[in-house]
Amino acid sequence: MREYLLVLFCTAAVTYLLTGPVRKFAIAAGAMPPVRARDVHREPTPRLGGIAMFGGLCAGILVASQLDNLSKVFSQGTDIRALLSGAGIMWLLGVLDDKWGVDALVKLGGQMIAAGVMVWQGVTVITLPVPGFGPVAVSPTQGMVISVVLVVVMVNAVNFIDGLDGLAGGMVCIAAMAFFLYSYRLWYGYTITDAAPAVLFSVLLIGMCLGFLAHNMHPARIFMGDSGSMMLGLMLAVAAISITGRVDPDLITSELGSQTATVHALVPIYIPLLLPLTVIALPLADLLLAVVRRTWAGQSPFAADKRHLHHRLLQVGHSHSRAVLIMYFWAALIAFGTVAFSVTSTGRTVVLTLAGLCLVGLVVLLTPQFRPRAPRAVQAFVPPRYRRRRPRVAVEAVDAVEAPVTEGGELTADSAGRTVSEPMAELSAEDKRLLGGAAKGSSAITGRGRGNGRGR
Repeated sequence: MREYLLVLFCTAAVTYLLTGPVRKFAIAAGAMPPVRARDVHREPTPRLGGIAMFGGLCAGILVASQLDNLSKVFSQGTDIRALLSGAGIMWLLGVLDDKWGVDALVKLGGQMIAAGVMVWQGVTVITLPVPGFGPVAVSPTQGMVISVVLVVVMVNAVNFIDGLDGLAGGMVCIAAMAFFLYSYRLWYGYTITDAAPAVLFSVLLIGMCLGFLAHNMHPARIFMGDSGSMMLGLMLAVAAISITGRVDPDLITSELGSQTATVHALVPIYIPLLLPLTVIALPLADLLLAVVRRTWAGQSPFAADKRHLHHRLLQVGHSHSRAVLIMYFWAALIAFGTVAFSVTSTGRTVVLTLAGLCLVGLVVLLTPQFRPRAPRAVQAFVPPRYRRRRPRVAVEAVDAVEAPVTEGGELTADSAGRTVSEPMAELSAEDKRLLGGAAKGSSAITGRGRGNGRGR
């Protein structure tokens, strides 16, 4: 575990340190497209954040290759080389799109080429474990088609949710954490060495996302662009494909001692593609809804619009940060719920817990105007909208002091229409007359000053 933590820290640190220089480079290179009608941000923001993320990926792989235990992953297979090849092609395609723009069909072809390169190097589906039947072998052609389709779907699902500050990076980070727990349990819990590449890929993903999120949370100083979102989707797909068909149920049966216990332990193992799909269930649903919506309207499935799930959260009244946190909550609930169901021996407890959390999530989702007030001790660390308001008496006192004075010395009502006090009511008529004359004199002096200014 210490080696994984070291790789995670190095990946996050390099990504974080590179993001600042990459931002300056993106500004100098002009990778700041104008704000479009479907965008949420109001000012042009530099892209090309995927350059920093790719640098963090390379640094993490370099550190892992020098460690005793993790270095075995490099010698036991070609998954690492396949990952670098596919990620490099996807990253280059994204950089071109962030700077000059690439046609949607050309982008789709590039995604298929990147997936094909990885399949050619051995990252492909070999068998599909089906409940009740066991492992079902697939032909090389079928495995290639399934692998390419999975990569393309993952890449575009992550790319579709990259619409709010910190949304895509946080969603992928949550997915990677859940998949890390899943694959780490297979490797160290059941000594299945074929799960080692998936564990390393998950750690690299977590480090890349955490390092970049420090610059990408609202208000974002830089966007990851297609160079980052497509690369994250590809890595998540590779982590799923690298473990599919490599898990032998007999190994777990020998550890648990009974077929019934094995069936329960293999809930996410019988269909290894299930967990990656559940961790991105929301972006995948958004992708499918967008394709159906645009096709039904007679538009291209790749035509951009402002009707994604995160756009709808903003439309119903949620703030930018709150919409992102809601998406985080549901992604974590689905992903970690799937992992928890495969770990615990009492599925009823997990179901009841998930049902309670779903109820809490629905309440927050349906009350966009609710703004909880933070305790006074932490008000300096929360956004202004969550701070406690000043008492009404204090507000009225301040308004009374700042209210304008009339010629007769009376105080007028404030801009909100509230009745304010009249502290000058106790003054004598002579005092009011003197104060009124002083006000007229100051107005005359101010008027002459403005007149001289206009004359110049």
